[in-house]
This record gives sequence, C-alpha cells and structure tokens, in this order.
Amino acid sequence: MDINNKIKLSYLNIDVVDLVPDVNCCPNPPMDLNSTERCNEALQKLEKQYDIVVNIQGDEPLIEPEIIDGVVKALQAAPDAVFSTAVTSLKPEDGFDPNRVKCVVDNHGYAIYFSRGLVPFNKSGTVNQQFPYLLHLGIQRYDTKFLKIYPDLPPTPLQLEEDLEQLKVLENGYKMKVIKVDHEAHGVDTPEDVDKIESFMRERNLS
Repeated sequence: MDINNKIKLSYLNIDVVDLVPDVNCCPNPPMDLNSTERCNEALQKLEKQYDIVVNIQGDEPLIEPEIIDGVVKALQAAPDAVFSTAVTSLKPEDGFDPNRVKCVVDNHGYAIYFSRGLVPFNKSGTVNQQFPYLLHLGIQRYDTKFLKIYPDLPPTPLQLEEDLEQLKVLENGYKMKVIKVDHEAHGVDTPEDVDKIESFMRERNLS
C-alpha cells in the first residue's frame, strides 16, 4: 500500500525495515541497533539535510497517512519535545501481550512511560474493561538534531529491562509528545500476525 502520495506534509520518511531502498542507503544495517539508531545511520548517509525524520516501523503496515501527518504536526506544536508518536485504544484481550506496547501519558499529552506489561496495573491484577488503556503504534517523529544525539546517550535501566527505545528518551529527561488516534491496529510481531495481515489486506484489496 503506497501511502506516500496521500501524505499532505513534506518530509523525509525512513522505513527502518527496508531502510529506504529507493535512496540506496544502509542496505545492511547492524541488527543490534534499535530502529531510532538505524534511522540516524540512514540519515547520515543521505546527502540532503532534513529538519525532521519520520520512522514508520515495518510492523505497522496499515498506518494511515493522516496519522503520519498528525505525528509531524504534534512535534511542530510542542517545541519543548524532541520526539512524537501515536497511540490508540488497547483491546482488552491484548492487555497482557508483551508484543503490544502500552503507553501512559500526562494531562498535557506527553509520555510518562511505555511498557510491555499492562500499565497502569491495578490491585486486582486484571484488565479493567472500563479503563482507557493506550496501545503504542509503530510510528515516531524526531527532530534531526536530537536524532543525531540519541545514539550517544547511554543505555538506561528501564530501556534495557523493557527493551523499548522510547524509554531511553524519557530516562534522559527529554519530552515526548503523544497523540491519540482512532486506528484499528494490525501490528505484525509474530509469524501468525503475517498471515492475519495478508488475509486482511486481500479482503480489502490492499497491496
């Protein structure tokens, strides 16, 4: 599904799985790097200069163009943040799935925490069907100045424990803007998810 022609804003879009094969940069990135570090590596190999970079992760193949634009606009409107991302409603059945990353935000729309576990976690140890849990989507927008700094920041305890690159941003004191969107998430995290997404795309004539 080609979304590039539907995006209203103009900026560099780096897919961290294919690493923009159209510009022939970083065809074989080191796999021990996280997606943010691979975006920075790809950016350094491009000859042009860009103000922002959008990272659309390959495990979110059906992300809508409107969400991409929304993430870009969110960071433009939050000069105190260096990073923006998107969340949607978490399905109750995904509450304890470690492949579905959860997010908690403050009253001003800034990220407080990301976790593979259910957050917030109540005393009953069950999913509260009435609570608006948030699912993190695989899209991130960076200020390029911060993107160049990120690889040099030391790994942090929470980042390493959860294996989530966003936590290194928060633990080092940087702010991350989060937008809430209405999106039917179809994350691809396991081989079984590939079959599901292929069937979904065939049913809707998506390619």
